[in-house]
Amino acid sequence: MEAATTLSGAGRGLSQAERFRATRLLSEALVATLSDADATIQSMADASPAKWHLAHTTWFFETFLLRDHLAGYTRFDERWPFLFNSYYEAEGARHARAARGLLSRPSLDEVLAWRAHVDAAMAPLLARPDLAPLIELGIQHEQQHQELLLTDIQHALWNNPLGPAYVGFGTATAREETARGWIEHPGGIARIGHEGEGFAFDNEGPSHRALIEPFALADHLVTNRDWDAFIADGGYRTAALWLSDGWSWVQREGVTAPLYWREGESFTLAGWRQRDPEAPVTHISYYEADAFAAWAGMRLPTEFEWEVIGQGHDASAGNQLDQAGAVRPHGSAGLFGDVWQWTRSAYLPYPRFRPAEGAVGEYNGKFMSGQFVLRGASCATPRGHSRASYRNFFYPHQRWQFTGLRLAKDL
Repeated sequence: MEAATTLSGAGRGLSQAERFRATRLLSEALVATLSDADATIQSMADASPAKWHLAHTTWFFETFLLRDHLAGYTRFDERWPFLFNSYYEAEGARHARAARGLLSRPSLDEVLAWRAHVDAAMAPLLARPDLAPLIELGIQHEQQHQELLLTDIQHALWNNPLGPAYVGFGTATAREETARGWIEHPGGIARIGHEGEGFAFDNEGPSHRALIEPFALADHLVTNRDWDAFIADGGYRTAALWLSDGWSWVQREGVTAPLYWREGESFTLAGWRQRDPEAPVTHISYYEADAFAAWAGMRLPTEFEWEVIGQGHDASAGNQLDQAGAVRPHGSAGLFGDVWQWTRSAYLPYPRFRPAEGAVGEYNGKFMSGQFVLRGASCATPRGHSRASYRNFFYPHQRWQFTGLRLAKDL
């Protein structure tokens, strides 16, 4: 049991049944230090309580696997689907997203009991090859919520004036600035999107051709030191650097630095800590990333540019989630890990994209409006979850996720 809680959901070399169990155990390990009150609070409408994440991922397996494919199965509690459905219109009415923090009942212990009940009931379905694709979707879905769970906990604790820690971490070793360079690409017709074997979400396909002009992608992420220079040079006060919507957002919200910054500190899952100047900057919006790129005389990459470079890198490398703990960006080689990287690409369907039939078809397609694509993986992404074709997406003002940037330039 102890070993399983330190294994990310990736579990390379494990069977699907073993990865299912490892993923479920990791989710519970992530809340092991939380009280019932910690797991119940909701700090903003974009976030969800930790308890809700545990329950929603369980609702997914109970609804789409056990209810539909296990003869004679009865729900653990018939009232709970209303509480823990997220956005699936095909599954009927649901509790308002912004009011999830009002759900003091069921308790954390009751949710954990529900998880144990569902996990035990899943045993016969884990041996059915015909259900493997749907089970895989459930595993991948829970891995996404593991990252959200950590970032939502961080935001909730930051709102506490005491600045409490989720868990502690050791003192970081001081590092010097490292050499910086560029990865050049000659351009041409590139194959974009997932193809071949292995899991991918529907928004990663169909695979198609895209014209890429010659460009270069930075071989390093923008750091806190870089961002300090941007601030010192008046980056948040210079309208010419910002998109119109971004400048309105900066003025309206009074934004002067990345989320969680104060003086020389930043708020982390281990509480307030001195900021490492060489660590990748994180918790920035698309607007901030775009403004920084303009200030640096560069630009953000398109998602296609990022993918053609990413195809030559190990997606499971770098600083990603392996076990429960106070994750943070610290800087690592390669394209993946530390922070999700904003691209300048709007989140839109690929040519010939069609959502899947049924409720699971609501997973990605209906959100293809008004958001931007991020690529890579973060320190809170379960290792093995991402790949070069993976498309994360958020609204341009959102920044409570581990989001950062890597610059690009034309050749």
